[in-house]
Amino acid sequence: MAKMINLTIDDKTLSVPEGTLLVDAAKTVGVDIPVFCYHPKMEPAGMCRQCLVEIGRPMIDRTTGKPVLAEDGTPKVQFMPKLETACTNLVSEGMVVKTENKRVKDGQKEILEFLLTNHPLDCPICDKGGECSLQDLTLEDGPALSRFHFEDKLRQEKNVALGDLIFIDRERCIQCGRCIRFQDQIAGEPVLGFYQRGKATDVVTFSEPGFDSVFSGNTTDICPVGALTTVDFRFGARPWEMINMPSVCDLCPVGCNISYSVRREVRTGGKIVVKRAIPRQNEQVNEIWMCDKGRFAGYQIAESKHRLSLTDEQFSINVSKAAAALKDAKRESVIIVGEKLTNEDLFSLHTLSRGLGAEIFSWSPMGGGEYTRALGLPPGSNLGNLGAGDVIIVAASDVYNEAPIYFLRLKAAASRGATLVVAAARATKLDQFASFVVRYAYGDEIETIKGLEKKDKLGKLISEAKNTVVFFGSDGLGFEGTSELAAVCAGYVRSKAGKVNNGLIGIWQNGNAQGVFEQGIKPLANFEKTVKDKVVYIAGANPARDLENVEALKGAKFVIAQSVLQNETTQIANVVFASQAHTEREGTMVNAERRLQHAFSAVPALAGTKPDCDIAVEIGRACGIKMDIPSVANVLKRLAETEKAFVNISLAAVDKVEEQWPPVGKGEEYYSGTVQENKNGLGAKLATVSGFISAGLSPAKSGERDEILKAVPVTQLYDHSPEVAVNQKLNDRAGDLRIGMNRPTAEKYQVADADTVQLQLAGKTTEATVKIDESIAGNVVTYPRNYEGSVSKPTAVEMLAKLEKASAESKN
Repeated sequence: MAKMINLTIDDKTLSVPEGTLLVDAAKTVGVDIPVFCYHPKMEPAGMCRQCLVEIGRPMIDRTTGKPVLAEDGTPKVQFMPKLETACTNLVSEGMVVKTENKRVKDGQKEILEFLLTNHPLDCPICDKGGECSLQDLTLEDGPALSRFHFEDKLRQEKNVALGDLIFIDRERCIQCGRCIRFQDQIAGEPVLGFYQRGKATDVVTFSEPGFDSVFSGNTTDICPVGALTTVDFRFGARPWEMINMPSVCDLCPVGCNISYSVRREVRTGGKIVVKRAIPRQNEQVNEIWMCDKGRFAGYQIAESKHRLSLTDEQFSINVSKAAAALKDAKRESVIIVGEKLTNEDLFSLHTLSRGLGAEIFSWSPMGGGEYTRALGLPPGSNLGNLGAGDVIIVAASDVYNEAPIYFLRLKAAASRGATLVVAAARATKLDQFASFVVRYAYGDEIETIKGLEKKDKLGKLISEAKNTVVFFGSDGLGFEGTSELAAVCAGYVRSKAGKVNNGLIGIWQNGNAQGVFEQGIKPLANFEKTVKDKVVYIAGANPARDLENVEALKGAKFVIAQSVLQNETTQIANVVFASQAHTEREGTMVNAERRLQHAFSAVPALAGTKPDCDIAVEIGRACGIKMDIPSVANVLKRLAETEKAFVNISLAAVDKVEEQWPPVGKGEEYYSGTVQENKNGLGAKLATVSGFISAGLSPAKSGERDEILKAVPVTQLYDHSPEVAVNQKLNDRAGDLRIGMNRPTAEKYQVADADTVQLQLAGKTTEATVKIDESIAGNVVTYPRNYEGSVSKPTAVEMLAKLEKASAESKN
């Protein structure tokens, strides 16, 4: 336990742990010391000087080393001749601090006046107006008149694109350096920096393309003024016009807590729409950060021109058709569910399957959920507590692209002293923060992970680890490969099952994949065999996007599809239902760490749509099955009665909140930015399901060694998924299909970097651009998921031809 330090701030006595910064100590007793450059998640810089306070320390007798005592026996306190910064001074025993006297206030006002000398009067049009700490402090303590000569004002560029997602107004910038330090210290991507000196200092980007980071949007949250703005929200609304609605991101397995800022739009006839997505604090999940995909993608789907919608009459007709087909088929029907459906949707569809006697499967590209269900992180675990003496293994995962916030959390754990082991078939951004990087050829995943404990130094660290957490992904693997990988990874945590901060985490490709496994729904292993001559009910999934499944789905007897958007599966379906978008509905989801979280509806649902669970209930009732409308509270109650993992889960437990550090929310903008306070629940961890797995593990297997060129699936953060496609800026970042290969493979097929080639796989011809990646081993090409013709498992591919580049003249 840390040593406690006693001090006094504005006549308030307090005790805080040794090593606490004075500005943070003041917060604990409700004393707000204004800051601009300081942020509680980053190292102090002392740049803006806004936090000036008067500090006194006990006088020490140099001969005895003991405090000099006054006549009343108390230590004499000596105040420094100058004011000091509260953000750079650590507390010390007997310290006395004054933050409200005239000397301090005058000093703070002088700094404020200095910062305002070149600052524009943009408040009436600034995006930050209403949640700007400079504005608030100016109104409270700023000078009524400016002493600055107007003709000496420095005029700088406005509306400068740092990147395609972030703009900077240089006139508004106060050079606090928060954005630069975030990219350096938190993101580990130092793509921003200061250029020039004095009042001409600018924030510039050093990367190509500009501001090349998937965490760039966080800089707009922590910018204390309106200097940094996002492309989607710039001049879009004023903070006081919006209401922040709590939700949970479903684009990856982290389950970031977010808020959708919504307002009624005059231009859309008074329709309520989402204007931006910003982080909602949950220190055990995403802290106060979110990735750019979660910030800029997905929420626009509610406004997509490809939305499905049915009239009441169409809905009734379709329910009758679907029910007739299902009643007739009964056991000869099959239900396939997507991994972004809520637990309430899954519960209703599972109930329907039981009533019909039909099988139910999830549409999942990954296996291994039975292991994470039994060996996942137990209640009380927190990745933020991992550090010295702990071992973290990341197997077959490009975490930066698959689950960006886990990248931040693992990087932070490594900085605290945890042993980070990255085992991958190609270089990833996490490598630079790893203690050990283990490289293998695609196909050798199982053998390599199995052998980690046999390595001398690493094996000793693993065997002696205080805590062990293993992440496994799907880089280069399909369902069968990830199932085998999960079994091997489970061996590293089996002996510590149920122990806090120990467990197995699957880096799934969708937001509620773990929730699917927790309800006992298994992934579909053989699509063609399962759907042949069956009545197939598909909810929240699009299997027809994979080329090999189109003909198989056409071989079904009858297809029922429910979806938010028109897609390849709805085009084949005999009956279609229109689902509500993620922003339009309430529900719960389970993240990869087995934390059940509650998302709320942000905007009214589009007319002619229903939640997936309500559609399932209507169909079930038409089939003569007793089904209730599944409210969140009722479903959690039923799951607690039927599923071991949910035994201690209730709506009250999920929605429980508690004090978190740093304090965020309204009134705290100057301290931590525009991150939203979590008033709607921090979630609840599911219980460990013991005895679920058989004793044996899958044996290690070597990869195939043949001369067949294979395309292996990899995840790219920005891809051609519907969520990315709705934002043109992200769609541009996704670009055309790019395949990776090593130089020997490229030379074998006589292609070079940036060449356009023609490929044939799964019976279809497609074009792609070659990208040479020297870190890839083996005769393979990496093929991004969610592109046209993408593959879900290692698949033979034929290089047909290299295409000549069109000349500039021919293009014109």
